[in-house]
Amino acid sequence: MNDAILLLGSDSGIRNAIAKTLEAAGYSVLRAGDLGAAVDLLSKHFFDLLVVRPYLESISGHDAAIYLRRHAPGLPVLIVSGFVHDLNLETTEAVEDFYTFPKPFTAVELVSKVCEVLAHSSAHTETSL
Repeated sequence: MNDAILLLGSDSGIRNAIAKTLEAAGYSVLRAGDLGAAVDLLSKHFFDLLVVRPYLESISGHDAAIYLRRHAPGLPVLIVSGFVHDLNLETTEAVEDFYTFPKPFTAVELVSKVCEVLAHSSAHTETSL
């Protein structure tokens, strides 16, 4: 696997735990603690997936993902949270390729979900070419 993942989350403990899990599965993970850092990384690297926590310090993860998608159209997004049921993604803009994954989950379940999202996104991109 050489898929590159941009991981955006303000809690360094959770961010590092998710990154280590994905790196152990063979993904390349770059971490950002805020939107500015994520924009900087996105301007320098190509990413196959954005994994974002729904609540950041200055902006919601969903709004951050919308903003980042303006810089990388079509970038698939996986929102990882225990509060996914609180998000009403169907009524917001830019929900194409926004996936949700509620906590709690195991490392195996997280890797499986990331693999599923990447496979679905790749299939979607190939059929639209």
